Amino acid sequence: MTDRAAALRSLEDELEHRRREVDARIARFDHDDAMLRRDRADGTADDEHDPEGSTLSGEWTQVQALRRAALAERAELDAARERVAQGTYGVCISCGAEIPVARLQARPAADRCVVCAASVPR
Repeated sequence: MTDRAAALRSLEDELEHRRREVDARIARFDHDDAMLRRDRADGTADDEHDPEGSTLSGEWTQVQALRRAALAERAELDAARERVAQGTYGVCISCGAEIPVARLQARPAADRCVVCAASVPR
């Protein structure tokens, strides 16, 4: 097994590990969301006029944004896992060049080489 092949195999394990971490985060966000919805439904909760802290609506908005980001991260990880299954993990989807192992170590779900990633508009 070449050094690159060994590194890619290690990164496949990292993808699985990160997927489990993201799933745990999503579960926490779902729990937080349910608790905030319950608190918002409470007719006696009038935190919208509390000058001392954040509002339930503000907290709910933050939880929703974090949950959306985690779902997007999970989708990236799932796409990377699919590339592993297809045998194309570590190959740039734009130009077909090998993605440097250092880039994959920093960002295991990367689907483009550095040059192609830099040219993608955000």
